[in-house]
Order: sequence, then structure tokens, then C-alpha cells
Amino acid sequence: MEEKKLTEQESLHIIQQMIQTAKQEQKDNGLGWIIWGWTLFAVSRYFFFKKPKKVRTYTGDLFDKLNAGFFIFLILIILSINVGVPPSKGFMLLIGLYGFWILIYGTALNFKPSVIAAYITWAIAFAGLFIDRFIHPAGPGDLPDAANVIGLERFQWVMLFHAFAVLCGYIIPGHMANKEFNRLKRKVNIQSV
Repeated sequence: MEEKKLTEQESLHIIQQMIQTAKQEQKDNGLGWIIWGWTLFAVSRYFFFKKPKKVRTYTGDLFDKLNAGFFIFLILIILSINVGVPPSKGFMLLIGLYGFWILIYGTALNFKPSVIAAYITWAIAFAGLFIDRFIHPAGPGDLPDAANVIGLERFQWVMLFHAFAVLCGYIIPGHMANKEFNRLKRKVNIQSV
């Protein structure tokens, strides 16, 4: 076969025909891509926003109810302090609540340091009810100033008792629990290797 030489015009015309033919043969309207893309997008978002469901256990349910009760009672104590219960007494009720919460958690988790800490926390709360016995007024002739000093000194004692209760009830047992948790975690990791 003999090759025919095309002119520039003919070459350009053939290229334009090929482009037009390709456009007309295009049968993909993009609907498949759109549906598939939105499906993948929705599934991706579903797995991103889906929260894993916790396994419900008796202990978990107990802790959920305990936490709700604790915070309701906490609000009650705070409101009581604001409407008339003196802070020196209100904070001791708060410390008593801490002891109750610590006891329940310690018992449910069979963690003896927390159980002991609960009793120590209660002892601090009972002792704190007698804060006024620790305070010595400045003098009988200085009654208005003595009342101000007693109020400030009383609140300082309240905060000291509160700090001591938090240290004994939460911080020390918390460090002990963390140490035990890490020890058990290392033990499990060593055994699984």
C-alpha cells in the first residue's frame, strides 16, 4: 500500500474528527464514580465517628451510678455551703463524701489501700468538725478583729484538713494503684513475649 501524504489541513481535520468521535463514544456519565465515592466517604465517616461499645459489667454499672450519685451529692454540699452551712462544717461533709466514694471503689476493685484510705479520710473529716478547738482568739478586747482572724484562721485549717484528706484518700492510693497497674502490665507483656 502506498502512503498518501496529508496536508496540514487534512491532518488537523482528522485529529478533530478523532476528538469528536472519542467525545461521542464517551458513555461514562460519572454516576458510578459518584455513587461509589459517596459510599466510600460515608463508610469512612461511619468508622471515624463510630464509638466502640463498652462491654457492660456489674462493676462498670456500679461505678456509673456511684459517679452520678457522688456528683449530685457534691453539688448538694456546695449549695449547702453557699446557703448557710459554715464552710468549716461543709468541707468536712465533703471529705466524708470522699471517704464514702473511696470505700466503694476500693471495695469494688478489691484494692485494700483505698479501703484503708477511706477510713483515714473519715477520721480526718471527724477531726475537722472540731477545727474551732484549734483556734485561739487574739484577745477579749479585740473582738471584731479577733472574729476576722478566727474566720481566716478557721478557713486555713479547713483547707489544711482538706489537703491532708486528699493526700491520704486520693494521691497516695492513686500512686500505689498506678505502681501495681504498671507492675501487672509489665508482667503480662513479659509473659506474652
